[in-house]
Amino acid sequence: MIQHTLRASRRAVSAALRRFSETSGGEITEEDGLERTGSPAEQASLYVHVSWHLKGGTKKWPYCLRRCSYCNFNKYISREDNDHIMTECIQRETETLLRLSQVSCITSVFFGGGTPSLAHPSTIAAVLQTVSRWARLSDKAEVTLEVNPTPVGKSKLEDYCRAGVNRFSIGVQSLQDEDLKILGRDHSSHQALQTVEEARRLCPGRVSVDVMFGRPKQSVESWENELSELLRVCDDHVSLYQLTLERGTRLFKQVLGGEVTVPAEDVTAEMYRCARRTLQQRGFLQYEVSNFARHKAASHHNTSYWKGRQYIGVGPGAHGRFVPLGEGGVHREARTQTLEPDVWIREVRQRGHGTRRRIQLGHLELLEEVLVMGLRMTDGINHEHWEMFSPHLGLREVFGTSREVQELLQSGQLILDDRGLRCSWDGLVLLDSMLPALLVELERQIGPSLQRDHHTDGSPH
Repeated sequence: MIQHTLRASRRAVSAALRRFSETSGGEITEEDGLERTGSPAEQASLYVHVSWHLKGGTKKWPYCLRRCSYCNFNKYISREDNDHIMTECIQRETETLLRLSQVSCITSVFFGGGTPSLAHPSTIAAVLQTVSRWARLSDKAEVTLEVNPTPVGKSKLEDYCRAGVNRFSIGVQSLQDEDLKILGRDHSSHQALQTVEEARRLCPGRVSVDVMFGRPKQSVESWENELSELLRVCDDHVSLYQLTLERGTRLFKQVLGGEVTVPAEDVTAEMYRCARRTLQQRGFLQYEVSNFARHKAASHHNTSYWKGRQYIGVGPGAHGRFVPLGEGGVHREARTQTLEPDVWIREVRQRGHGTRRRIQLGHLELLEEVLVMGLRMTDGINHEHWEMFSPHLGLREVFGTSREVQELLQSGQLILDDRGLRCSWDGLVLLDSMLPALLVELERQIGPSLQRDHHTDGSPH
């Protein structure tokens, strides 16, 4: 069951959004209503993919030093040391897409990928300077960098802060050294704890740790002990991820061949329930399927995804969602940058960006994203937020009359009230089993509306 649960977004989004093939406190202002009237959408978040995986050999940024056994990310064999070329191209694509979107404010920046903490801090500073030249980047804007907790990553944390980073997301994954070896990670549990400690010293209250469960040979008891140990040293944000066996990875082949065993579904389900209870007892509020925070330390950047806000994706293989106002666009587009770094570099040099695919999102497609991503949050989707995207049909009009949805409401798994639409505590675990009925009902209700109001409604796109 838990494999269905924690893949709620990936599987449901894949079904709802396969037409364009998709891809971590405080208050955040709503900006998407600006798109409804056709006026400039002033705000967006920025995702910068600054690394990918290296197949064979070792190099400095933008490559990983080694490939994790469970990872199926883009891999690339470099022929040359092209750090300066990559930095220049990321800057240029950032400038191009900011101008194309015509956003005036970047609300958050996330440096992610394979191992962005292998990047030189000057690269991070250069990208942020480019952002500031073409949009307003507030001093309070969240700027996150993913960190691999190795001695190299730890040694550069202070320099990253000087470059403009104010939040770290640390890939601890496990506190069991044997498990880290199986996963192909290049750090030890001791190094991970040291990195977390240093990050907390530099950015108190703004450090997230990623931890993985469902690992080979893991038991509920060992997971409970490990999580308790982690919570004694972690900061105010924790992201939980179930190990996913991806085809083509070394770990997938090992499990398929019987060399390695992973816990059964009922065991991983209990691990997730155990983690939710333990985190709640320690003062962490679950605000999304996989994310927990205390002291208002929720990730601004990832929240922008879940709330259906605009975001710009820069770098090889990055994804974005924004309205290209700079070329006269009025509809939001799903954009994917070229995956192959060599080709991406050539395209950026030739035309300023490496956008490989762009698909205009219709009203139904946009609402599907709002629904699927919004229900990942424990707060769900409030009525005002839904009306920004669907001003003519509210949540009650769309979902209130369906027999299938009524059954979910009566079972207590789903809640539709004056606050909006959301999963209950128990229902969040079953999100993906509820999404098909909700998506079918959305299409049934919105389809006729689109035919009646084609080219006349004022909804955002």
